[in-house]
Amino acid sequence: MWKWLILAVAVYVLYRMFANDLLKKKQADKKEDAAEMERKVAAGEMVKDPECGAYVSVDDSITVRDGEKVYRFCSYDCRDKFLKRLEEGGRELPARD
Repeated sequence: MWKWLILAVAVYVLYRMFANDLLKKKQADKKEDAAEMERKVAAGEMVKDPECGAYVSVDDSITVRDGEKVYRFCSYDCRDKFLKRLEEGGRELPARD
């Protein structure tokens, strides 16, 4: 009986040790990802989608140009919602050739 109790406690202690290590690793990874995102935003490599607020890469985004201003989107859906919102507000971007 005592052997099983000691074995159960030992297994529980080992489980808690490894679970805490995994949790700390996940938290560290999240901090590194957030720091990398902040660096890319500060360097101008990523910009915020004006429709949904997601950050998108400058190189791989869907763009709409309004004179000198360039809007970048994460998806065609966000781009279409943005253009529809502009039209409803009485503003239209120039047609593309």
